[in-house]
Amino acid sequence: MTQAGPQLSRLLAWMATREFSENESSGLLHDVEKIVVESHRRLYEAAHRPWSAPVAYRWLRYEDPQPVIRLSEGVKRLRRRGAEFDRLAVEKACQKASENGFSI
Repeated sequence: MTQAGPQLSRLLAWMATREFSENESSGLLHDVEKIVVESHRRLYEAAHRPWSAPVAYRWLRYEDPQPVIRLSEGVKRLRRRGAEFDRLAVEKACQKASENGFSI
């Protein structure tokens, strides 16, 4: 699960250049959201802190109308805290994005 953070950050930067509807209709936004929320869960559990999905979404401030930016900022914050991301899930999301022009 190591070194997926930089790749995920790069994917999110690319997603930020795309129309929201493209990220949504491809399922990519949902996939990346799951990756970030899961990383948040693992970080909380490792610290023996109570976790729930609403905790993660509040932490991301996901009610904001720009979810890609929120996810990108969340990834930066998680990386600073030493969180790991599921390498296979990130690779799968990057592969999906490559079908729409993302360079792996």
